[in-house]
Parts: sequence; structure tokens; C-alpha cells
Amino acid sequence: MVDGLDDFDRSILDIVQRDCQMKAEAIGHTVGLSASAVQRRLKRMREQGIIKAEIAVVDRRVTGNPMTFITGMEIERDNYDALAKFRAWVDRQDHIQQVYYVTGAVDIIAIVTAHDVGQYDELMAQLMSQNPQIRRMHTNVVLKDLKLGMMVPVQS
Repeated sequence: MVDGLDDFDRSILDIVQRDCQMKAEAIGHTVGLSASAVQRRLKRMREQGIIKAEIAVVDRRVTGNPMTFITGMEIERDNYDALAKFRAWVDRQDHIQQVYYVTGAVDIIAIVTAHDVGQYDELMAQLMSQNPQIRRMHTNVVLKDLKLGMMVPVQS
């Protein structure tokens, strides 16, 4: 057992990351446990925050937000305290799907979805006006999704 997860937990996590609606009976059959043992393990992993969420992945094109933008942002030096304010702001922005604090040429990378370039531009104008610590942005427009996913490899 490494990091509180045994081989059964890791197998269960691998399965539910691919299909979180799979019934405990089917998971148990696959991993060699009873349905009740699988349910107990899933409950424990949810309570411990190992399983953070169980969500539906929706096709962006159907929602009217077919475009994806990858935005690198630079923060003013000596103003890293502003990260908390920025984080609170992006938490309220559904179009900003993911945000990473990174090393390299930029400080923050954001994955943004929008209906079109105009909507993206409006959102970024709001971001800049409400977060003056962001001094520069670099935007890449995604031409085609080659792979989408949030699967985390579960190693034993």
C-alpha cells in the first residue's frame, strides 16, 4: 500500500475515471471485490478527497462555445500576493476552465472556452480591468483538439 491506496483502490480509481457511472457490482466483478466493498472504498476515497468530483464531460460545440484558447499571463513582479484575488475572480468565471501557476516565460496558463474571438476578447478585457496585476497576456487559439481528458494514471 502506497500513499494509503492499495491495489484494489488503484484498480477502482482507474475504472471510475473512465466511467464514473459504472455500478459497484460491475466494478467489483472486474477487480475481485464484492459490491459493498467497492461502495465502502469509493465512499472513503470521496470523503478523503481522493475522488474530487464526478462530472459529465460535455461537447463544447453543442453548448455554443466551440472555441478554446490557451492564455499565458504574466504577473507584475513583487505582486504575487495578488494571486489570491485573481484565483477568487477566476473561480467565478465559467468560461475559464483550468488555471495553472507555472514556471517559464509566463506565470499563469489558463484554458478558456468561448463562442468566438469577440467573446474571448471581452472576457480578457474584464480580466485585465479587474486584475491589474496581470501585465501581459499571450494567447494561442486551439485549431483542433488532439486529446482531451482529465485521467490521472493510477500507478501501483
